[in-house]
Amino acid sequence: MPDETPSGPPQMPPLPPDRRRDRDGGGAAVVERKKARTKPPALYQVVMLNDDYTPMEFVVMMLQQYFQHGLDTATHIMLKIHHEGRGVCGVYPKDIAATKVELVLAAARRDGHPLQCIMEAA
Repeated sequence: MPDETPSGPPQMPPLPPDRRRDRDGGGAAVVERKKARTKPPALYQVVMLNDDYTPMEFVVMMLQQYFQHGLDTATHIMLKIHHEGRGVCGVYPKDIAATKVELVLAAARRDGHPLQCIMEAA
């Protein structure tokens, strides 16, 4: 059987396109890394709408309980809802905003109030 030893030094595979030789022409290779950039999640406003039947105290309670506003801030937002017809309760990523809308609507229905709460793209 013939001897199957290589006849010369092993051949180096060609460098991939993302590698390059250093400036002095030596054999060192540098791999360039692309930084991964993630986009921040889309934000949504949770908005309460005014009606003529839901008590102001209930709206303040919802703002405190589900949006963690203090009494003064919750009262200010409630008055904005009352006078302007709508008020922003908070700005959140989509899933959190949807959950807060559902929690407020469920609490309003449970207590027999027609309070409306929606979410809009910020």
